[in-house]
Amino acid sequence: MTDPTVYGSEPPAGPEPGRTYRELRGGPLDGQLVDVTGWPREDIAGGAYLITPYGAYGAGGRASYAPDPESPAGPWQWEGDVP
Repeated sequence: MTDPTVYGSEPPAGPEPGRTYRELRGGPLDGQLVDVTGWPREDIAGGAYLITPYGAYGAGGRASYAPDPESPAGPWQWEGDVP
């Protein structure tokens, strides 16, 4: 098993101490972490559309991830791809 990488980091990097992350589960970004440090609570609760070259729409498409209503502080679940 490989260590998780932070979404959007170039080159790929691992998590940093003192920052807040949500793990992505399922879909094209499965296993990566999103850095939500400093995000307003309502933005974290809403999830995010994350650009990915690996989804159904190819480069520039987005993958929708959101928290599970049963575990709002837990990992974000993949909801599907959007253009």
